Amino acid sequence: MNRLTTLFQRKTSDVLNVYFTAGFPQLGDTVPILQALQEAGADLVEIGMPYSDPVADGETIQRSNQQALDNGMTVATLFEQLHGVRAQGLTVPILLMGYLNPVVQFGIEKFCQQCQAVGVDGVILPDLPLEVYEREYKALFAKHGLQVVFLVTPQTSPARVRQLDALADGFIYLVAAAGTTGAQTDMNADVDAYLSRTKALGLRNPTLVGFGISDAASFAAASRHTTGAIIGSAFIRLLQQTPAAQQAAAIKDFVAGIRP
Repeated sequence: MNRLTTLFQRKTSDVLNVYFTAGFPQLGDTVPILQALQEAGADLVEIGMPYSDPVADGETIQRSNQQALDNGMTVATLFEQLHGVRAQGLTVPILLMGYLNPVVQFGIEKFCQQCQAVGVDGVILPDLPLEVYEREYKALFAKHGLQVVFLVTPQTSPARVRQLDALADGFIYLVAAAGTTGAQTDMNADVDAYLSRTKALGLRNPTLVGFGISDAASFAAASRHTTGAIIGSAFIRLLQQTPAAQQAAAIKDFVAGIRP
């Protein structure tokens, strides 16, 4: 059974998903950060595949993308780094998140094969059109055991949300506000109403809310109507500010501070 499915069967609230960019701050940091997040108690991890034009991401993640590319990170290098991590005791569910272009350049089928080979559980490709996925890629992802996550915004119609929910098989990624990632999202009445409204749809997939979650208070507020929340930019800032020798300890403290 897919590790994501197992996670959401075991845990139905306060699920913490942490995002970081592969190859950042240093090219070789990907696996040590993954291991530190597992030891710190993160429930699942999103690894960003760096891209030169990450239009949906805010300045913090854009900068991490550029630095990772400058470090030499590629999709092929990421798979090389992830090779063997499952055999070394890494059990946390892993999602790869990124833009469609690098995946197409790598080769969609080869990408799915490599994901299966290294133990990746799912993918988030925000710019993959739903209709293209359904027509061209759905069977391929399923063949290789990859669950697919779709994004929903406050502007997404209920009918579209239900359509996404019917096709998704990992979780539904609720974008807390229009705009780019990392913008500070005040969990105000509008956001609360949006999350409450989505909850009332009775979706079959778990829901995780992201964009602007940065501390224990915003995590708790976001998780009130959802299965949990996603933290990205705040974690990238932590990695940026932490000397390499202190990275594992800082990650442990960070996770403990989000979910005391």
